[in-house]
Amino acid sequence: MKDIENIDAIMDDMGMRARAAAAELAFASAERKHAALIGAAEAVWRRRAEIIEANEKDMVFGRDKGLSAAMLDRLMLDEDRIRGIVDGLRAVAEQADPVGEVLAEWDRPTGLHIRRVRTPLGVVGVIYESRPNVTADAGALCLKAGNAVILRGGSESFHSSGAIHACLVEGLEAANLPADAIQRVPTRDRAAVQAMLTMTDCIDVIVPRGGKGLVGLVQREARVPVFAHLEGIVHIYLDKAADPQKALDVVVNAKTRRTGICGAAECLLIHEDIAEGLGRAVVEALLEAGVEVRGDKALQSIDGVVAASDEDWGKEYLDMIIAARVVESVDAAIDHVRTYGSNHTDCIITEDDAAAARFFERLDSAILMRNASTQFADGGEFGMGAEIGIATGKMHARGPVGAAQLTSFKYLVDGDGTVRN
Repeated sequence: MKDIENIDAIMDDMGMRARAAAAELAFASAERKHAALIGAAEAVWRRRAEIIEANEKDMVFGRDKGLSAAMLDRLMLDEDRIRGIVDGLRAVAEQADPVGEVLAEWDRPTGLHIRRVRTPLGVVGVIYESRPNVTADAGALCLKAGNAVILRGGSESFHSSGAIHACLVEGLEAANLPADAIQRVPTRDRAAVQAMLTMTDCIDVIVPRGGKGLVGLVQREARVPVFAHLEGIVHIYLDKAADPQKALDVVVNAKTRRTGICGAAECLLIHEDIAEGLGRAVVEALLEAGVEVRGDKALQSIDGVVAASDEDWGKEYLDMIIAARVVESVDAAIDHVRTYGSNHTDCIITEDDAAAARFFERLDSAILMRNASTQFADGGEFGMGAEIGIATGKMHARGPVGAAQLTSFKYLVDGDGTVRN
């Protein structure tokens, strides 16, 4: 059953209005976009009680739907998290405007002066699940880059996303920018997703942010170009030259700080030379923190470790569960990541510069880390203010997708009556 009628007509209308708004945003001043984002931040904070009330409706819906504790954590908003949304909006507002930035310029012997400058993509469609803060992040980043955006949030976050979207629109209107610059699909019906995937006349790129099922659907069926945010099958490799304290601190934080985010560690690889020493200590620290460790045969002698199955390698748990295995070398760790990883984020813990260089050189994940928690795989932590997702593909945008990654470029060519012989 559709919860509204004529979804295709509604989506077509949204697309046409977004296209018109994008044409105006393409030359909107940096000052007006800044004002819109600051106005939105102020509205979110002023209306925080309303947002929390809307979020409680979503939490009830999520519990009734049987969401896991980790997924409910992704969904939940409280005053601290709303402060985080406000801070993210303000951070994006204060960033330099990427539109019009000169990426390169040069002169030709013919007398031509050529500049390559950043330009908006146009209309971005964002399809996401659960996390209502994505509404603010995606809206803000698209606006900063001069793009209109159509947001289709997950059914779980329907009310929260609606309340946050209203604040974004309030900011746009106060800055005298078109309210249609940030639109939200007004239905949970999946038919709206199908419509977005084929709106080639109106949408320039689709950004899916969610689980493997959502991203796979988008990649299979989209006729619009896609920036894929694939699942975060995040590995940490404990090298034989790992510092013990760094290893304990980083691994426990990477797994437990927030299990429901895409940067949470999902698989621990331990060099065989330290398996009985530091490896055992790290596994025991995870167990003590309440993590279920699914280990290979070499680790099952540790009290509390359960046997891993073949399905545990390459699995995104988004929960207090981690797979763990012993490997014979850094190359074996690299082979495991190549086989089971998702090109999202992978980390090595080592004091050996050569081992770290080999890990960085021979893996091609969007983010590679050394001696740092994978929970830092986040656009805000990268200084981007926020992110629309972490792209795991290799075209155009890769890694955290901030405002600059939501632009293309064009060439501006100046002559002086110049003609070609």
